[in-house]
Amino acid sequence: MTAQASRIGTKKRLPPEVSILGVLIGIALVFEILGWILVGDSFLANKQRLSIIILQVSVIGIIAVGVTQVIITSGVDLSSGSIVGFVAMVAASLAQTSTNARAVYPALTDISPFWPVLAGLAVGLAAGAVNGMVIAFSGIPPFIATLGMMVSVRGLAKWYTNGQPVALLNENFTWLGRSFDVWGFPVPLPVIIFLLVAIIFHIALGYTRYGKFTYAIGANPQAARVSGINIGNHLIKVYAIAGLLSGLAGVVTAARAQSGQPGMGVAYELDAIAAAVIGGTSLAGGVGRISGTVIGTIILGVLTSGFTFLKVGAYYQEIIKGLIIVAAVIIDQQRQNRRKKA
Repeated sequence: MTAQASRIGTKKRLPPEVSILGVLIGIALVFEILGWILVGDSFLANKQRLSIIILQVSVIGIIAVGVTQVIITSGVDLSSGSIVGFVAMVAASLAQTSTNARAVYPALTDISPFWPVLAGLAVGLAAGAVNGMVIAFSGIPPFIATLGMMVSVRGLAKWYTNGQPVALLNENFTWLGRSFDVWGFPVPLPVIIFLLVAIIFHIALGYTRYGKFTYAIGANPQAARVSGINIGNHLIKVYAIAGLLSGLAGVVTAARAQSGQPGMGVAYELDAIAAAVIGGTSLAGGVGRISGTVIGTIILGVLTSGFTFLKVGAYYQEIIKGLIIVAAVIIDQQRQNRRKKA
C-alpha cells in the first residue's frame, strides 16, 4: 500500500448527519429567500413559527425514534399511527374530570395523571410486543404483521367509545401538552420529551449491547444468529420499544388536543418512516442513527411550515413531500450499491 493510499484509508470521514444537517440548513435558507421575495416576510425570524415547527414534529419524532430501530433490524412498523389513536382514547378516558356527565369511567374521574399515562404506555408496549412475537415466532414478514395490527388497533380505537370523542380532560394531564417560556422562547413540553427520548436511544443504540445486536440483525441476520444472538427475543424487544414510544406519542397527542379521538394518528407511521429514511436510515437494514432521524424529522417540519408560509396548497405539499421521500430512498439505494461494490 502506498503512502497516499494509507493516508486516504486513515482519513476520518465526517458523520452522515453532517450532510443531512446541510440539507436542513439549505431548505431553511431557500424558504427564507422565497419568503422575502414572495411574501415580504422572514421565515426564520418568527419565534412563534419556529415554536410551531418543533411542536408539530415532536409527536412524529417520538414515533420515528422507535421506527428507526425497527428499520435498522430490516423491519417496518405500519401500526404506530393506529397505536397513537387507540392510546389517545384510552389515556383520555382515564383523565376525564368529574364535571363530565358522559365520562367513560365515572368512578375513575379526577384521578392522578400517572394512571392514564401508565395505561397508555402499557397499551403501546403490549401492541408492540405482539407485533414482535408474531414476526419472531410465525415468520410473517413485518409488513404484513404490522399492517394487520394497524387495521385491528384502529378498529379498537373506534370500538372503544363507539366512535365518540373523549373530552373534558383533567388539567393535570393536559399539562403534558403545554409550553414553557425559556429565555423568551416558547418551548413545548412535548419537544422536551422528544429530545429526551432521542438522547436515551441514541446512547442505547451507540453504546450498549442492545444497539450492537440491533445493528447486527439488520446487517446480517445469519451472522448474528451464528454469533449467538437470539434474534427472536431481540426483535420482540425492538418492536415492544417501538410500541412503547408510539404509546407515549399517543399520550402526548391526547394531552395536546385535550381530548381523545379515534382518528388521531392517521398516517403518522408514514411520516415517521419518512423522517427515518430522510435522516439516513437504510431500508435495507443495519444502517441508521437517531441523530439523523431527529434532523430528518425537523426537515419534514420545516417543509410543512415553509410551504404553508408560502401559501402552497395542501395537495401540492403532499406531492412534493412524496417526491422528497422517493428521492431519499433512491439516494439510499445508490449508497447501498456503492457499499456493496466497495
